Amino acid sequence: MTRVTEIRYVGYGVEDFDAERAFYTNDWGLVEVAGDDQMAWFKTHGHDEHHVVRLHKSDANHVEVIAFAADTREDVDTLHDKVAQAGCRVVHTPRDLDAPGGGYGFRFFSPDGLPFEISAEVARSAKRAMERWEGMPVKISHIVVHSPDHQGLVRFFTEVLGFKVSDWLGDFMCFLRCNEAHHRVAILPGPPCLNHVAYDMLTVDDMFRGAHRLKQHGTDIRWGPGRHTAGNNTFSYFVTPGGFAVEYTSELEDVDFENHVHKVHVPAPLVMDQWSIGVGGPQTMPHPRPDAKLFQPAEV
Repeated sequence: MTRVTEIRYVGYGVEDFDAERAFYTNDWGLVEVAGDDQMAWFKTHGHDEHHVVRLHKSDANHVEVIAFAADTREDVDTLHDKVAQAGCRVVHTPRDLDAPGGGYGFRFFSPDGLPFEISAEVARSAKRAMERWEGMPVKISHIVVHSPDHQGLVRFFTEVLGFKVSDWLGDFMCFLRCNEAHHRVAILPGPPCLNHVAYDMLTVDDMFRGAHRLKQHGTDIRWGPGRHTAGNNTFSYFVTPGGFAVEYTSELEDVDFENHVHKVHVPAPLVMDQWSIGVGGPQTMPHPRPDAKLFQPAEV
């Protein structure tokens, strides 16, 4: 089945471009691969995805694009047709992309108005083997979004984009996979917006070392450290200068993409966090509100 196979990057429009740029370079542990005084692209050290974050100076803090990968140009074309048939507004049809890394892809709005891109043939970047205790992200792990019709958005991701359900938390949070990782996307009820972007760390020690670096630079943990039940991954959540939630995670479970059978976890404190020793909780994270530019195409 033609499907999305991975996460590529998240693009943000930010009011304080310089502060957000400094955060990802000096604090979060990414590497700027291209940029000017209006835009910047960042990669990780440990993976060959061309870039995982794009920043663009804007008049509002918002999500400009959530980018996924497909395996081939033909897959991109097929997914475009499925997205269009599902009634989604297409921003642009499949074409050669002129952004750093190039590739072939299309953009569209989800049924809720969040902007997505699906691409193939994007240039790969250099990567290196990472060592324990470096405390820097290896790659994007997963993305969580809110939807006013979360059940409907789950159907869109499974029936149109080819994801599979890995687990539910009650009936309100769905974890979805597009490869062997337990989840690459999770969906929650709420106004249409991004909840957070998580980054894989090499080990749990790297999660703690990264948290230490952030604290030394003035960004403390909002929620964590802890370990979720669905996916069994560790977590520590933070907030960027622009107000976007980001996560360091490690040890996310791998599952059989085709055959894994999902479970329904009953919500409880020791299900949300099996350790229950950290600070904060979901209530300490940024309160979800509709993205500032729903159904508005990014300038670039």
